[in-house]
Amino acid sequence: MFVFKAAVVGAGTMGGEIAQAIANADVPVVLKDIDQKFVDAGIEKAREVTERQLGGLVKKEKLTQEQADARLGAVMGLITGATSYEGFGDVDFVVEAAPEKMEIKQQVFAELDEATPGHAILASNTSSLSITEMGEATLRPDKVVGFHFFYPASVMPLLEIVEGEDTTEETVETAINFAQTIRKQPITCAEVPGFVVNRILNSAVGEIWREQEEHGLSIKKIDEGVAAANTAPMGPFILGDLLGLDTIVHVAEHLQDAYGDSFYVHRGMKKLVEGGKLGAKTGGDGLYKDGEPQIPGDADPPADLAELFTLKALVEACLLLEEGVCSTREIDLGMMAGAGMDPRRGIFPPFMKADLDGLDATYEKLEKLAGEKGERFAPPRTLRRLVAQGRLGQKAGQGFYAYPHPDDGDQAETVKLETRDDGVAIAWLANPPMNAISPQVIEDLGSVWKRINEEGEVHALLIASAIPVVFSAGADIKAFTQVDPAEGAKVSSAGHALLRELGSGRIATVAAVNSLAFGGGCELAMACDFRIAAASAIFGQPEIKLGIIPGFGGTQRLPRLVGPGKALEMNLIGDAITASDAFEHGLVNRIVPDHELFDTALSWTRKLAGQAPVAVEQVKTVSNKGDLDEGIEAEKEGFATAFLSEDAKEGIGAFLGKRTPKWSGK
Repeated sequence: MFVFKAAVVGAGTMGGEIAQAIANADVPVVLKDIDQKFVDAGIEKAREVTERQLGGLVKKEKLTQEQADARLGAVMGLITGATSYEGFGDVDFVVEAAPEKMEIKQQVFAELDEATPGHAILASNTSSLSITEMGEATLRPDKVVGFHFFYPASVMPLLEIVEGEDTTEETVETAINFAQTIRKQPITCAEVPGFVVNRILNSAVGEIWREQEEHGLSIKKIDEGVAAANTAPMGPFILGDLLGLDTIVHVAEHLQDAYGDSFYVHRGMKKLVEGGKLGAKTGGDGLYKDGEPQIPGDADPPADLAELFTLKALVEACLLLEEGVCSTREIDLGMMAGAGMDPRRGIFPPFMKADLDGLDATYEKLEKLAGEKGERFAPPRTLRRLVAQGRLGQKAGQGFYAYPHPDDGDQAETVKLETRDDGVAIAWLANPPMNAISPQVIEDLGSVWKRINEEGEVHALLIASAIPVVFSAGADIKAFTQVDPAEGAKVSSAGHALLRELGSGRIATVAAVNSLAFGGGCELAMACDFRIAAASAIFGQPEIKLGIIPGFGGTQRLPRLVGPGKALEMNLIGDAITASDAFEHGLVNRIVPDHELFDTALSWTRKLAGQAPVAVEQVKTVSNKGDLDEGIEAEKEGFATAFLSEDAKEGIGAFLGKRTPKWSGK
């Protein structure tokens, strides 16, 4: 399913920003509301956001003012206002952004079911309501999905894609790809109150609210302390005023109703809302006014207050994991993209934070808090199990994630070698932030491969990512464009030779795909003998979108794994596929829960290391024997032709400039 035209229903602040995000990706969008004044306000919000974004680019001298003015006209020209469903007959994807009341949502979905073509996906921007119930108002519940933006939608990168009970895999895949088209970071989750980020944040910040009211703490000192402790990007009370106190109280009450007293509703905040004091929405009159608190309390907060937030966030994250709502990777990624927990700024999401602190130390702190404050701080079962198994986090090499413990001595820059007993080695991809396949990575992986072949002690190699949230997002386009043609041809040949060797010879190879495996990353995984995928992994060959073709065997290995039809689809469409889709078509050998990926992939590697080396070599040599080398040669020629084309220059320039390419066919 592809999206050529979209619509947004509900032209409030959020609706206007959602429409702008869609139009800014060069997708035509209809923005509808019941009254023209609301439509006009939504379009004005879209214009305001676009002007601000373009103004920033002009200030950085990335655009001239003339170019910015032309782009403004182009973006706004893609947004059509409407007060009826007249223009909905050919839309492919609708985002409903109506008020958070189920009866209103169901009425809108019933109307959309009649006004849109049968293939159209109907998505809701709800922050907490049931997708399944909305789907029941339609004749296509399989095509109903949550599409939850975070405020402000023009800035926040996260999109929670929420699966209702009837939502199909195809619908989820389309939502993921559309999210990527509009330059958002999607995570998928099951349908529970609060979904992922709001549930964790409200659970954690509720403990700060509770302490503030029970002990009369100064909200100003709390905000200063939380920010200074690098627990969150800003203090909870300052953030509350920015987001709107009415929204916060509504969500807090909803989650307390759903989960009980482990969630807290701030009484003082509720009183402000009743008095019409909502924060930024009411001219800055809320928890603060003119920089001064409007909540009673002047006591100093305890030194461990920020730690309450961190530990309660971990407890709630573990509960989401245990309930099967979301994976470890998607929970942490959601908190990074939706709550500003950026490791580059020293602010870590729940599972990464626990692994860094040590799961044994974290467990002891929670036990102590449970004794002092009650069962809501009881160490969750997932944490208890990891501690009992000796998986204590980064210091032990494994906790919620697996971590490299490279061999002593010299190590390559972007690939770290770890040798273990029984003929097993691990090549850890370590090229942050996205493990891009650069000329340096090819050289370093080649050095690791040469070393283990020469030493002769390793019989099976596991290729894994040292970065918890990505396997490899693809080739480093910028790095490849900066090498001259002769050097580029040399790197290409070296890369092809290396990947060919991974699939031949006596050393068996396994790829542990923990997350994104796009382009060159997908091709690296395909070159291995086996691929074990985490449930949240996604795969894709997006080169066609840059005006080029796969350059490291994607046109040859992919059809051998998934068949010519699926391979042609992936290489010509360029969209991502989920792990379950990849497994169904034979791209991966197994799918496992994210937290079991490393163990499973390592066990495969150990099993293969125990097989007879000569037999392994012969099996690999004769299996699928055919015209792969001829195909690779043809691919190399085709890649060179495409890479040197005007379309490739345009596609790569558009990718680096974060814009939509315009092809010339030259």
